[in-house]
Amino acid sequence: MLKNILRKYGDLFFSSFRLSACTFGGGFVIIPLMRKRFVQELGWIGEEEMLDLTAIAQAAPGAIAVNASMLIGYRVAGVPGALITVLGTVLPPLVIISVISLFYQAFRDHAVVNMVMAGMLCGVAAVIFDVVRGMIGTLLRQKRMLPAAVLCGAFLAVRFFSVHAAIILLVCGAVGAADAWYRDAAGKGSAKR
Repeated sequence: MLKNILRKYGDLFFSSFRLSACTFGGGFVIIPLMRKRFVQELGWIGEEEMLDLTAIAQAAPGAIAVNASMLIGYRVAGVPGALITVLGTVLPPLVIISVISLFYQAFRDHAVVNMVMAGMLCGVAAVIFDVVRGMIGTLLRQKRMLPAAVLCGAFLAVRFFSVHAAIILLVCGAVGAADAWYRDAAGKGSAKR
């Protein structure tokens, strides 16, 4: 029993550590990798639940990667799991940034480093596009048109109309709450029949 718990804690820590150490570009890049690891490989959480955790991680203040890892860790192993995954997620960037800060001047002016960073931007854009495509695909397969429409509408509002992200979050929260209330009321109505 204790061996299984320690193994789960170890899997949580090393999975989040490895994902965080090998991911560049922020939270939107690490989300599909977390999905692959915790949903597809380990099967600890479901696809729908991963979408919900991603939405909560994005809406909560703080770094998306840390929020998502904390929620996954909590879901899998409670408070100790949340602490372990946060530590595993925060440790690699902390070490990397500490080392880079020692050599900041050399990194800042180095042409090869600047080219590598510019190339990474392209990769980050592709991964973010893949996350959005995957989320929309999952919503459409579940025949949940409203969340898919809100996702597309939020993108259009930010990209073409420069709507502030805080307004997008408030509107999406209100639409999501109204949708949840409507589905709950519809579910209770059909249960009474």
